[in-house]
Amino acid sequence: MPYTSLLMGLGTAINVVTVLVGGGVGTLLGARLPERMRETGMQAIGLITLLIGISNFFSQDNPLVPLASIIGGLVIGEALDIDGALKRFGDTLQKRFSKGESPVSRAFVTTSLLFCVGPLTVLGSLQDGLTGDYRLLALKSTLDFIASLSFASVLGWGVLLSAATVLVVQGTLTFSAGVLQGVVTEPIISAITATGGVLIFGLGLVLLELKEVRVANMLPALLIAPVLVAIPWWPL
Repeated sequence: MPYTSLLMGLGTAINVVTVLVGGGVGTLLGARLPERMRETGMQAIGLITLLIGISNFFSQDNPLVPLASIIGGLVIGEALDIDGALKRFGDTLQKRFSKGESPVSRAFVTTSLLFCVGPLTVLGSLQDGLTGDYRLLALKSTLDFIASLSFASVLGWGVLLSAATVLVVQGTLTFSAGVLQGVVTEPIISAITATGGVLIFGLGLVLLELKEVRVANMLPALLIAPVLVAIPWWPL
């Protein structure tokens, strides 16, 4: 059956729904878990997050790309205090909608990065936008459903907010596919994935309570990485 433009964006819509459903089910299940089990679950998620970060980092052959991107991103992020703004946003929502403890900002940032930094996000969105073929995003949706369920059972309802990030990021890539087709190359995807891997590794440290890393202040690095790769004189 041929894919048509009428299906454009369907992959992102499916992904948003799976994150909301997975996060909702996980939140309900997590409320029934004993505190000790929740702590163990947090440790397991932290370890898996570290491994995901390491795996993503090695998608780029030249470590100078993520290194330079992170340094540049930190300068911008610290100046804008992105981490502080997200924490204040999370704390406001938590006080308004949650009676108990729920690390909203941590859940939001962690899952937003996991769901939006990776080859399936970029390739799936571009494929969806260009041909209406949403199979890659359908595969990603299945993985994100499992992840959102697992994270929400430990981190709480803040995971649901990442559905908005998925909608914005993947929706933008999908409907800009015609313009981005000749711009987004394999090296650029690798650079974004590797740089995102550093951020995800930092999130793992936070989840394990090993180090309080202001990961959100590194977010501008995801915009710097593709620019560095696109520069002809960059030492690749």
